[in-house]
Amino acid sequence: MNKLKLIISQWLVSVTRKLSNNFYLYLCALLTLFVLLDANLFHVGQNMRDRAFDMMVKNRIVMPKADPDIVIIDINEASLSAMAKDYGRWPWPRQVFGEFVENIEAQKPKAIVFDILFSDADVYNPDSDTYFNDVIAGTDNTFFPMLRLPQASDHLSKVTPEMIPGLVYSAKNANGVAIPQTKNPIAIVLPHFDAALNSKHLGTHNIYADADGITREYRLWHDENGWLLPSLPLAVGSFAKLSTLPPPQSMLINWRGKPFTYQYATFSDVYTDMASKVKKRAPDEFANKIVIIGSTAPSLFDVKATAMAKEFPGVEILATAIDNVKHTDYLHVWRGKTPYILMSSLLIWLTALAFYRNVDRDKVTTIFSSSQLSLLALSYLTLNLTDVYLDITGPITWAVMYFSVAKIYALANDRAMQRLLANDIEAGKKGTAILLMPIMIASKEALPDGMLKKIQHQIQQHCNLPTTVEFLKGTQSGIWGLFGDMIVVSWAYAHDDEAEANKVQQDANQLGAKLKTLLHNLGMPKGTDVRYVQHLGMLNAEKPLANQWRVLFAQAIIKLDMV
Repeated sequence: MNKLKLIISQWLVSVTRKLSNNFYLYLCALLTLFVLLDANLFHVGQNMRDRAFDMMVKNRIVMPKADPDIVIIDINEASLSAMAKDYGRWPWPRQVFGEFVENIEAQKPKAIVFDILFSDADVYNPDSDTYFNDVIAGTDNTFFPMLRLPQASDHLSKVTPEMIPGLVYSAKNANGVAIPQTKNPIAIVLPHFDAALNSKHLGTHNIYADADGITREYRLWHDENGWLLPSLPLAVGSFAKLSTLPPPQSMLINWRGKPFTYQYATFSDVYTDMASKVKKRAPDEFANKIVIIGSTAPSLFDVKATAMAKEFPGVEILATAIDNVKHTDYLHVWRGKTPYILMSSLLIWLTALAFYRNVDRDKVTTIFSSSQLSLLALSYLTLNLTDVYLDITGPITWAVMYFSVAKIYALANDRAMQRLLANDIEAGKKGTAILLMPIMIASKEALPDGMLKKIQHQIQQHCNLPTTVEFLKGTQSGIWGLFGDMIVVSWAYAHDDEAEANKVQQDANQLGAKLKTLLHNLGMPKGTDVRYVQHLGMLNAEKPLANQWRVLFAQAIIKLDMV
């Protein structure tokens, strides 16, 4: 086992000598390649970012409040049960909704938004459909959803965009000239009622989940070959002139809280009170409100997984989207492949630069750790205090990965050097030769740790053979402070290996010749006095090594003092 450790140590030292500090650049290039592959193929970073977003947004300290002027009329299980005796099982006759709209309209709400897709005629109650259509025709603030089907079904559709009232064609070329309209069909489910179509108050209510099945964004409009197909939130916002800012195609939802955060009213309770002679509800309960009619009943299957909860009512997602559009406080985030690649590469290369330039390792560790924690804290605080989400979890993960590998490499190399020296001594039972080279650096001011560690590292890189390099600081207390700023370089080899002895001597002479240039390149102050000597001694593994090292060190220092 010891022999294997020695072989590994020798191999690692050999590799380190060949790679020098270029290892950190090679590692950097490799991780940059991984980032590019991940952004285009694997999307591991995106999944990490999404999970971090879910955790942050779900545990915000400062959560925006739900708009009190948005009310959800809930067709819940209680409503289905209460109205079953008069209207049977779901779906109810459209007369029910006609009467509901008539009564709500009397209170002058700002908008009535259906989250119910009336896609087909009620063949058993045609008069009920006619009544509902007439009621809709008498309003100017009622909104209905459309359902955009997958594009793969477009060729099966006979509906083209210009057939849908209210759609706007906006395609222009680079010179701002309108491009001729196309009449490609789109697969879409429209409301059955003419009054709903002619009102031009239509919008999609599609909810698109991310690849992991979690809903985080809401698509505000679709681009159908130059035709703008709006969503319900955008249609309501444009009608009520809630915002003048151009909307993004997809907005990152700024959630108001857990499910049932908005003001709810049970459909059957409101409907029954409307028909009652003695009213129990306020006569202006829905005045100037945005009234959304939808369902939270599990049996109607309008429940989605979101960042806030595994089961979130679809009607409340719609309410949140309308709220976001109304206040223009949806979350702004710089997402996509380009920002992910740029930010990840920036953090990786900055970390690599610190290792490559031999910045003090302790300082690098401190700065790196504090900076990554600070970035995460900044992202969390920004999400709490603003409408901006700093999406940096993926890039931070890549930076941590780089730092971990680089740190392990540096530590493993140090350990290998130490183990190699120990094995060299152990192998030379009858005597191991040690060449000590103390280097005294005398400057007007004591050198900082960072500079001494840079010198230490550069000496290690300039030596062709395995060495140990240690330093003593002139600011140390006690007798050690008398030595000033000193670097001690040592080589170990078998005492009877003449060829190895010559190589060690050449390595030491080469270092001595390059020493002043090396220190100058590191930015040592002018007037710095540098002295060094070479002292050869022997160690015997059968005797206490500590005493022998002390003697060798003392002899080398005395020799240096005579120079």
